[in-house]
Amino acid sequence: FQQDYFTDENRVLKKDPQQDYHLEYAMENNTHTILAFSRELHTCDPNDKSITESTVRVIWAYHHKDMGEAGQNYHGANRGSKSLRLLNPEKEEVSSVSLAYFDLTNKDVLIPDKDTTYWCQMFKIPVRHEKHHVTKVEPLIQKGHENLVHHILLYQCSSNLNDSVLDYGHECYHPNMPDSFLTCETVIFAWAIGGEGFTYPPHVGLSIGTAGDPLFVLMEVHYDNPSYIEGLIDNSGLRLIYTPVLRKYDAGVIEAGLWVSLFHNIPPGMPEFVSEGHCTLECLEEALGAERPGGIHVFAVLLHAHLAGRAIRMRHFRNGEEQKLLAYDDEFDFNFQEFQYLKEERTILPGDNLITECHYSTVDRIRMTWGGLSTRNEMCLSYLLYYPRINLTRCASIPDIMEQLQFIGVKEIYRPVRQTWPFIIKSPKQYKNLSFMDAMNKFKWSRSEGLSYNELVLKLPVNVRCSKTDNAEWSIQGMTALPPEIERPYKTEPVICSSSSCLCCSTLLTLLFVVHVTARTIGNIGPFV
Repeated sequence: FQQDYFTDENRVLKKDPQQDYHLEYAMENNTHTILAFSRELHTCDPNDKSITESTVRVIWAYHHKDMGEAGQNYHGANRGSKSLRLLNPEKEEVSSVSLAYFDLTNKDVLIPDKDTTYWCQMFKIPVRHEKHHVTKVEPLIQKGHENLVHHILLYQCSSNLNDSVLDYGHECYHPNMPDSFLTCETVIFAWAIGGEGFTYPPHVGLSIGTAGDPLFVLMEVHYDNPSYIEGLIDNSGLRLIYTPVLRKYDAGVIEAGLWVSLFHNIPPGMPEFVSEGHCTLECLEEALGAERPGGIHVFAVLLHAHLAGRAIRMRHFRNGEEQKLLAYDDEFDFNFQEFQYLKEERTILPGDNLITECHYSTVDRIRMTWGGLSTRNEMCLSYLLYYPRINLTRCASIPDIMEQLQFIGVKEIYRPVRQTWPFIIKSPKQYKNLSFMDAMNKFKWSRSEGLSYNELVLKLPVNVRCSKTDNAEWSIQGMTALPPEIERPYKTEPVICSSSSCLCCSTLLTLLFVVHVTARTIGNIGPFV
């Protein structure tokens, strides 16, 4: 038999009085037990979890004996979990067996025995003189390094470089890194831990092979080594599959959200703290107005944060009115970050506002969390895949820092700032000659102070980042803008409960569960857990 069970905080299985799971198919042989079952997305059963477009942590366990009258048998090691997006739309897979590809992989990179390493390697695109479209990008993660390689970014660099830049890799963001790395500002692809390969829609591709396309690219690999393991050698990277059969549109990527910097900070001990990064109407008005007045069409979004991240939303405003969320993940999993395909393409017009809203928890931290590159630092970013490609690569913001300092009582800092970075404090006495990082850590943060600080930073003026390719900038870059008046917190759409008897409605989800066992599992099918 098959039944709907739930578990409590003591991990005891209990039969659910409201049976919402329905067995659709079952099969068993010498090695496999296969079950297909269905359930409404929203049952309004307090013992069920609603299934949304957010990440779902699927937990599974089984025993080789069926559940008897005495109750469940302990599963032992036969258990596991996996983060999934159960409602991520199916993508149209085009067979890539016969298509050409090239690999961009690191060559025997020795990972330093330190917490965080960003490794950069320059490559030259081997396809030239004729336009092609990349139709799929696959991660090539060295076996056993699935938790070491946290994310990979691919940047377009200046086309005026020469092959001498290809000779060696170097640690990114390092004082001694090659100057050629500084020309690589345009993100053309992003992959993060837990993600799989990305297939472009049938009408869109990443253009390579022409004068305006990437020739030299920089691959940035973020290695996360919190155990400081020595002697790790890595050869991970990306595989790009391409075709001479051109699609209708060239794809582009816009990095939106909070500019990664110390200006983004989160107090300790906070069960929830919200940060916002603004892709401002001023930036979109100038860039889209000049290049694409009819707007661009977003078809996928990657939401990105680090270990303190709990939820991320991409909010969309037009003429002051909030539109449907562009993308969201209310169950963000640091170890599972991939592009979400949008159910329907969304148009972004000149003058729209995009806000990347990130929710964090720092209840287990006793010091400030800073915006930065380490996974123990934080980010609040969205990567938008769109078409047709325009000359806009970054649409982000930096919050004003002086009012943040005034909140903790700072009255004066030493100037000029560039010579005293990061902000050496002059007065008052308790902060004198401290950096603003030390002063923020010295401040006695309480939850009420943290809440007041959160209210302040969400209303602060922001510095606009509005970038083109080749390190160029739109004229709005560096200007100060006020964040729009928006409703906080975001009001989620009301859940419509579905009757458990409604087996044919559109809110039904069918799942396939496969168990591979070494010995035959004979008998009835046990409970789903």
